[in-house]
Amino acid sequence: MQNALYSELLAGETRRALSPRTVSYIQTILHRVFRDAVRWNLLIRNPCDLADPPRARPAEQVRERTWTSSDVARVLRLTASSRYSALWRLIAATGMRRGEALGLGWDDVDLVAGRLSINRTLVQSHDYASGDTGLSWGTPKTARGRRSISLDPDTVAALRAHRKAQLAERLRAGDDYAVNDLVFCTGSGEPLHPKVASNLFRKAVIQHAMPRLSVHGLRHTWATLALQAGVHPKIVQERLGHSTIAITLDIYSHVNPAMDAEAANAVAALIREQS
Repeated sequence: MQNALYSELLAGETRRALSPRTVSYIQTILHRVFRDAVRWNLLIRNPCDLADPPRARPAEQVRERTWTSSDVARVLRLTASSRYSALWRLIAATGMRRGEALGLGWDDVDLVAGRLSINRTLVQSHDYASGDTGLSWGTPKTARGRRSISLDPDTVAALRAHRKAQLAERLRAGDDYAVNDLVFCTGSGEPLHPKVASNLFRKAVIQHAMPRLSVHGLRHTWATLALQAGVHPKIVQERLGHSTIAITLDIYSHVNPAMDAEAANAVAALIREQS
């Protein structure tokens, strides 16, 4: 019976399909619940012992497509006049998650110091069975997700221009504007739905004939470019908000071969100097 449940969750028969990793996590929770029931003599044995949950794919197997630095520069240049150009630049320049960027308030951003604080995230619900597609405020995915990161001058300039345009828009709307003080929002000041943000980026990618990439792909692109540029993995981990450096290295193991070759050549050069 449990195997049927796992198959249903993977197939998405009654709601959106879940990944093998998520279904595996559900199985872990169920196993612990039934284990306690056995310990309390409510059950004779744990029914999860007979189930065959899907195996979560290793992190290196879920690598998403990334762009080159020239791809990033091109799309930022071509979308510079669009309403959400600062959003694309912010994610591309920091590796922030989509929900983290959409959850930013102006109180979280210090344009003078060139830093921002990530304290919350905009979460979307996906209960297709009931038709609920509402939004809510959540906390970052991990304890390290609540973090402060530096901004480069180009991103600060983009946010300043975005802030100026947003204030003008707010003045025009008057009392019809929802004062949520969000960095990125709709024309009426309401939170921007993550799906809408993703669709807008997808349309921009298609419009400008760019290689296919999702908004989340901008995050992966930043991490890949940072590691290729020689940024220490610990710094990359902290900026991405990963709970451990092992997660960062597992996800971006595809960058390691190039780094490994550089290390080999660097050490060989030192030895050669002493020969």
